[in-house]
Amino acid sequence: MWQRVQTLYLAIASALVAVLFFSVKAFTIGPDGSHGEEFTYISYFPYLILLAIIAILQVLALTTYKVRVFQMRTAVLAALLLIALQAWLAVDFFQTHEGMVFRYTAVFPIVACIFDFLAARGILADQLMVESSSHLRGPRRK
Repeated sequence: MWQRVQTLYLAIASALVAVLFFSVKAFTIGPDGSHGEEFTYISYFPYLILLAIIAILQVLALTTYKVRVFQMRTAVLAALLLIALQAWLAVDFFQTHEGMVFRYTAVFPIVACIFDFLAARGILADQLMVESSSHLRGPRRK
């Protein structure tokens, strides 16, 4: 399992998603320059639900290495949901007031999405290699 590079990609993407549960999305700056209120990803319930779904998909993609087609599909689905989360964060970024400062963790979903797509590409390459080698062996005899 760990000798394949796509498993490493999925582990990195899973770690990035897990970090979002414990990090601050943005904070406000007061008129005197001091930190004000902090907003976490899990403080807003729709973010929490979306992050939980993405985390479940990431764990499924990471642990189902024996079923390559399912693993590839869950990685792609997680990547698509990460794109949706990143778009939602971008909308929040452009609709906030001037005193709001976003943290660097706001780009973690797109980085995790890139790793998911790289993993899906590696899984597809493995699946095609297995299918081509089974065609070379010929039909199985009973």
